[in-house]
Amino acid sequence: MAFAESTIRNVIEILHDGERGFSSLSKNLKDERLKTFFTDEASYRGKFAHQLETALSAIAGKHVEEGGTTSGTIHRAWGELKGNLGGSDHTLLETAEQGEESAKKTYADALNEPDIPTPIRAIL
Repeated sequence: MAFAESTIRNVIEILHDGERGFSSLSKNLKDERLKTFFTDEASYRGKFAHQLETALSAIAGKHVEEGGTTSGTIHRAWGELKGNLGGSDHTLLETAEQGEESAKKTYADALNEPDIPTPIRAIL
């Protein structure tokens, strides 16, 4: 279970990174529809992270609460810098897309892990 737990924790961390990243980028977007979309995506990722933390806590028999990753923090800082320097919505969308590539890889790795418990696999 230890390896599967680590894999699940990675997904939770990447979800928290996405939550913070979408929220941060939304503040610098000019298009109101994009702001709303990014705000909603931040909320979804927070909810998914909470669902996985709850499910993992139940299976592991201990409280699980993760933060984000160091690379996520750096990526957000880079996005904030772009936004503060007047980066266009297109530039900020590219930044979000880069973060999503990392998230997709983390999810794929988790879904390919044979030791992921069924309740967590269903959430993924």
